[in-house]
Amino acid sequence: MSEKANSNSKKIVRTGVSFGAVLAIAISWSANKSVLWAIIHGLLSWFYVIYFILTRAG
Repeated sequence: MSEKANSNSKKIVRTGVSFGAVLAIAISWSANKSVLWAIIHGLLSWFYVIYFILTRAG
């Protein structure tokens, strides 16, 4: 893998992780109105987003 492709992959992963954390914080704040839960869910990021989608579907 070339150095440029490796660098691009790292940027994409970093962006995905950041977006997941922001999304989890927004969902958590909307659902709980708690800063502590928002921080915890931000740390869990995509795991919390997926959990939220699965438990709220239907």
